[in-house]
Amino acid sequence: MKVKMILPALTEAENPFWRPIKYSLFPPLGLATLAGYLSPDDEIDLQDQHVENLNTDDEPDLVIIQVYITNAYRAYALADHYRAKGAYVILGGLHVTSLPLEAAPHADTLFLGPGEDTFPKFLQDFKNGRPQKIYRSGIRTLVGVPPIRRDLIKRHLYLVPNSIVVTRGCPHHCSFCYKDAFFEGGRTFYTQEVDDALAEIDRLPGRHLYFLDDHLLGNVRFGEALFEGMKGMGRLFQGAATVDSILRGNLVEKAAEAGLRSLFVGFETFSPQNLKQSNKKQNLEKDYTRAVNRLHSLGIMINGSFVFGLDDDDKDVFKRTVDWGVKNSITTSTYHVLTPYPGTELFRQMEEEDRIVTRNWDKYDTRTVVYKTQNMTAEELEAGYWWAYKEFYKWSNIFEASMNHDTLTHKLKHFCYAGGWKKFEPIWNFLIKTKNLNNTLPLLEGVLTKVRRKRKHGHDLPDTTIDQGLIAAKEVAI
Repeated sequence: MKVKMILPALTEAENPFWRPIKYSLFPPLGLATLAGYLSPDDEIDLQDQHVENLNTDDEPDLVIIQVYITNAYRAYALADHYRAKGAYVILGGLHVTSLPLEAAPHADTLFLGPGEDTFPKFLQDFKNGRPQKIYRSGIRTLVGVPPIRRDLIKRHLYLVPNSIVVTRGCPHHCSFCYKDAFFEGGRTFYTQEVDDALAEIDRLPGRHLYFLDDHLLGNVRFGEALFEGMKGMGRLFQGAATVDSILRGNLVEKAAEAGLRSLFVGFETFSPQNLKQSNKKQNLEKDYTRAVNRLHSLGIMINGSFVFGLDDDDKDVFKRTVDWGVKNSITTSTYHVLTPYPGTELFRQMEEEDRIVTRNWDKYDTRTVVYKTQNMTAEELEAGYWWAYKEFYKWSNIFEASMNHDTLTHKLKHFCYAGGWKKFEPIWNFLIKTKNLNNTLPLLEGVLTKVRRKRKHGHDLPDTTIDQGLIAAKEVAI
């Protein structure tokens, strides 16, 4: 059987402000995971439109398309194209789960929620000539999931080809989070068996891993066993976690010992009222600065996530957020305009209050205002969003944030990482176009290498020399 698997590009890919490097960092794994259930005899073509041009002149028997909100219209057009050719078309993903009635006219079968339990059932039904119109996930487990078909991933097109997911979902339920709708009707957070996760890690070549989990530190028992098993592997990795998990217990120390070097942290907002509105209880009454200092003490760089446009925000929120990030040496910041995704509690609330102003899903890109705002106009909110990015990544602010670290190594690592991420766009674009992006991975690994501190009389002292990782990175750059 000829199988075509497609991740259509998000509409941002055609935006003049699109950053190709942002979507070339690591391979998404959803389709490659499902491919593990297909027969070894099947002829499979997996394409990620963010990093390659789609071939639509083929004649597959089965087409599987993953749908997000801002690629929905493109996904529907591709589905219609292949159905007209006689292919059997499956649609699944976050947007399909949120709005199945919208997606239904474009597909032969819909998948709602995760596919680990439903995709094998579909394949059996399809083989028997009796596929169902809708498959809805009910059993939530990762036990017995086959290895990801990494042979289908074009590794050379990504900066960090070793992406990995060892959990599903998140234990928290923020009202604006897209994932809650996807995991509705069953367990909303579950993990792999530790041995299976370690076996998957062991199969991956090289040093660097990028955990795509929504909350890598979300299950303490699992995390402790995972990081204990990773010690001695010589890995370095990046992931995501909450402020609460950083402050609670010593799991983040165990992660650092296993190789954690950079963490995406959802700060989102400084306003207690906004946190209550968002049902982000895990951040209430938490000391953000203490969490930052704890990560810095472990040599972990921080990508802070912030949302603008919550109801308690005013026109000063942009400057307050940028100033805090610079003062506290946040390595990189990711800003978002509040976006009420369909299927979320936030969307339902705003719909009831008649605050949704458009259902053009291409505009739901977290940079465009799609709802009636409070305390500032939509124009002020969008302008503030763009101002925050420009201001945070000014060379003067990158330098100031770097200098706020207490060791020379931290200062240099911060400056290299933040500057390299945002200030060398033409170089990233050239590397992507010439398919040399993956060759810069040793440079990234050098910057992420663990900070080594000198010791005197049993006490840590500030490191006043460039560590070996940065020296290696410099040599690669030359």
